[in-house]
Amino acid sequence: MFLAAAFVLAQLVPYGRAHANPPAQAGPQWDSPQTQALFDRACADCHSNQTRWPWYSSVAPVSWLVQKHVDEGRSKFNVNVPGFGREADEAAGQVRSGEIPEKTDLPLHPEARLTATEHDQLVRGLAATFGAEGGAERGDGDGD
Repeated sequence: MFLAAAFVLAQLVPYGRAHANPPAQAGPQWDSPQTQALFDRACADCHSNQTRWPWYSSVAPVSWLVQKHVDEGRSKFNVNVPGFGREADEAAGQVRSGEIPEKTDLPLHPEARLTATEHDQLVRGLAATFGAEGGAERGDGDGD
């Protein structure tokens, strides 16, 4: 009974339901269509302004975790803002080392699970796209 009441009360907390997808102001020149496809599948929900919000992202307390991950991901590295964020040049290294995706992301975002081959392709593609300089940027705002 207490757990049910706590669950119902948790739904009254407004955090985690904003689900904003601001307009894209920039977009990278991907090194290949494969890199873009892997990024879109495994990374874009937290590192772009094109987040796909699953149904459970509106149900507390899971919504709080999803919103926190999107907010943090976008603040560090977002392919849809000019300059891509302070960690753009570190993206390949963080994927290579296993820092991202966070382990708590995988149960909620199974598409982010990559095979070893896909993982290696994504690391190489991120390095080629963003390199140490943050990569080539298109500021035309069309978000492609």
